[in-house]
Amino acid sequence: MQKRMGEAVARVARKVNDTVENKTDSLDLANCKLMTFPVGIYKAMRSVTEGIHHISLANNELKSVTSRFVTTFSQLRELNLAGNYLHRLPEEITSLLHLRAINLSRNRFRRFPEPLATVPSLESIDLEENEIAEVPTEKLASMASLRSLNLRDNPVGPEVRLLVRPLVPFDVLLSPEEPTPKA
Repeated sequence: MQKRMGEAVARVARKVNDTVENKTDSLDLANCKLMTFPVGIYKAMRSVTEGIHHISLANNELKSVTSRFVTTFSQLRELNLAGNYLHRLPEEITSLLHLRAINLSRNRFRRFPEPLATVPSLESIDLEENEIAEVPTEKLASMASLRSLNLRDNPVGPEVRLLVRPLVPFDVLLSPEEPTPKA
């Protein structure tokens, strides 16, 4: 087990070093078995954080995203957090003024993460396969940049089905309605 943990740490270190050395705009730490975002990465990436526009932390074991993560990577345009154990986002997510796409599919959200409704540049929100029953329809309808909201495989209420064009300027992706059982 320690050998596997060591290999995982080495893989994360290699990916971070590649990003720093090549000054790329992406950091891909998907499938690294991370339970938290490693604090050491903040120091290792200090010189390039402003240039990071895409981060993938998909398919890890994250239970939360810290405000430090959000404020450190303030220039993010795409954030992929699919396949984790998240159930909320920090309020600081509203400070990501350039964020265009966020993938939160296959997590543990029971409520729509409302701070997202105030991110001005957000074009795409993927919340497929969560446990969301209620959605702040009025707040979503006022999101000027939003183009796509994926709520498939969530137990959303019937009011969400009313969020259709031309009432809202974005596409709402929902699972088909279950047929009503006949008595």
